[in-house]
Amino acid sequence: MGIGLGITLLVLGAILTFTGLDENILNYNLDVVGIILMAGGALALIMGVIQNAQRTRHTTVTEHRGAPEVVERRDEIIDRRDERY
Repeated sequence: MGIGLGITLLVLGAILTFTGLDENILNYNLDVVGIILMAGGALALIMGVIQNAQRTRHTTVTEHRGAPEVVERRDEIIDRRDERY
């Protein structure tokens, strides 16, 4: 959406700036409005490209569910007393 919005604003700004529209329609200087729209379009275009570049870099986390592996442990008590007594 950001790239399309940026291109749209750039085109509208260029139309208002570089065409000879009648300035008495809105009582505003359409050249200034066109420049503002082109600046906003350039900013939206740059932000859209940055967001698309960030979407392509990602990490994948794999989660293993279920019971953990069981490790059997055997403790043997060894009586090391001398049986001489």
